[in-house]
Amino acid sequence: MKIRQKQVAAALAAVDLYLRQEEAEALEAPAPRVAAEPDAWALAGRLDAMGLRRLMQMRAFAHTR
Repeated sequence: MKIRQKQVAAALAAVDLYLRQEEAEALEAPAPRVAAEPDAWALAGRLDAMGLRRLMQMRAFAHTR
């Protein structure tokens, strides 16, 4: 199968057009929202859950010592 220059040029033009459209859509998209910092209650709950998990792991692996 012989590759023709017109076919290659058409394929490259289509890819270039697609990339330009993607770039234009990315520029028009609104900026992503920044996540707010967790408040004190959320942080305390997370720390409590991590502490409970640590205690469970220590109990689960206590017999290996």
